[in-house]
Amino acid sequence: MDILITGGTGFIGSLLVPVLAGADDRDQGDRLTLLTRHPERAAARHASLVARGRVRLIRSLDELGRDEAFDAVINLAGEGIADRPWTAQRRRELHASRIVLTESLGDWMRRARHKPSVLISGSAVGWYGDQGNRLLEEEAAADTGAYTHRLCDDWEKAALAAAPEGTRVCILRTGVVIGPGGGLLRRLLPLFGLGLGGPVGSGEQYVSWVSLSDVVQVILRLLTDRELRGVFNLTGPRPVTNAEFAQTLAGLLRRPALLRVPTSVLRLTMGDMSALLLDSQRALPSRLLQLRYNFLHPTLEDALRWTLSRRG
Repeated sequence: MDILITGGTGFIGSLLVPVLAGADDRDQGDRLTLLTRHPERAAARHASLVARGRVRLIRSLDELGRDEAFDAVINLAGEGIADRPWTAQRRRELHASRIVLTESLGDWMRRARHKPSVLISGSAVGWYGDQGNRLLEEEAAADTGAYTHRLCDDWEKAALAAAPEGTRVCILRTGVVIGPGGGLLRRLLPLFGLGLGGPVGSGEQYVSWVSLSDVVQVILRLLTDRELRGVFNLTGPRPVTNAEFAQTLAGLLRRPALLRVPTSVLRLTMGDMSALLLDSQRALPSRLLQLRYNFLHPTLEDALRWTLSRRG
């Protein structure tokens, strides 16, 4: 397949790109075009694949002609939502890196002579907002007052509007991604490794997580199964509370998890961004379960053990 990918140098892309391009197979693999603001960094990360002609790097969609033909578009780009405080300027950056880019993809796809058969586009379980212990299948209503809902909802609507007629759209409402080399664990491991970890807030809020390897496998399934479209909760089948998350990680590291961070401290230090830690989303991957998808890491402990076994 010929695939256009945005966000190919991020955490998910770090595993997805080598898998698609056949990093371990010189004779098999898809041909990938990565849209990236930092082609030099991408060239270093995927050096062997670039050298073998499996990966091409572009800085702008303007580099693509109308006769370029892609079988699929995977749209994962977006500034890290937890990287910086949610100032007005930061919210504009989060919006532009998701919605504006997706709209630009739509403009290009409508101009292209050859339309992709599928658009796979990112979102997050933050779409649901703060939902307590309510079980959240894909049809669940959202807490529309939450900033994360508004951001994700605009992103999803942009993807649906971007797709040309005849292109199926798959939306990934992704949970906290657990994997080596990035994501939430990159921030937590130093603290928990020193025995300084613990629950945040009440600890009763739910965390919907998913292993990086399952994210990649689900994307592969969506690329090839022409019957699949619509919204998918891309989460593990067993969400946990924040306290359970802390206890599981600390237990695997053989450290205590006693240092609870009060809600008031989080809100004082993080402002609105504290919602990322305090909001509760007990999402279930109902559509994936209906498809009988076999999770590689069905429990949080499985995902954490896999991740910790691959630390450098």
